[in-house]
Amino acid sequence: MNTKPLAPLHGYRPNPQLNKQIESYWDMRSADFSKLRLKELTGPCGPAWSTLLAGKLWTDKPLKILDIGTGAGFFAILLSQQGHEVTGIDMSGDMLHQAKQNVMAAGCHAEFAKMNAQELDFADAAFDVVISRNLTWTLPDVMQAYREWYRVLKKGGRLLNFDSDYGLVTFSRKDEQKDVHANIKEELVTECNEIKDELRISTHRRPQWDAQFLQDLGMQVTIDDDIAPLVHVDPDMHFDTLPLFGLNAQKL
Repeated sequence: MNTKPLAPLHGYRPNPQLNKQIESYWDMRSADFSKLRLKELTGPCGPAWSTLLAGKLWTDKPLKILDIGTGAGFFAILLSQQGHEVTGIDMSGDMLHQAKQNVMAAGCHAEFAKMNAQELDFADAAFDVVISRNLTWTLPDVMQAYREWYRVLKKGGRLLNFDSDYGLVTFSRKDEQKDVHANIKEELVTECNEIKDELRISTHRRPQWDAQFLQDLGMQVTIDDDIAPLVHVDPDMHFDTLPLFGLNAQKL
């Protein structure tokens, strides 16, 4: 897949044990998570996200897009439907299985690969757009991830990251069916909190920290403080009260 030597990893030291724990957690969550994303895709939130994404892209021409942490393939489907060439990666093999099935069922096409978001097996300047949703809060080394995402972007390319400052909260299992943790075993919710609290990103206040780091990389950054009112348009898909920020960073 790679066509030229990868850039140095800037002192990045992988944590295989933590990576394996995160991978195992999302493997166990994959089936229920996929059902949740399909409900979102087929309801009013799907078109709302599609409209927002189309507005963030600067051309109607097909773009090469890397969907990092593709999960169940939500963005891969929406962007493929808009005519873009999408590659989705995820650390969880079970998630990728769900994504492939969902993309096929939607009549779309996307390429998928099992890959660590912090160690990309792609050449420099390979993509027009790098996109991610609700991923960076789960990464052991977000700085390294951003360096890699910057590396694989073409000059003038865009990084779109949608996430929340989950370091501020403690997840809990609730009885309401619309809650994201409603059908998850208590031990999995506990494990999620343990993983989150171990990650350095949870100590930073976001998205201000992200914007500053991306600017230091040499990107021009704009912030949408909360896009939730634009995309969480289905009352049954409101999972928390945190703002859902949007980062739009252009590689200069």
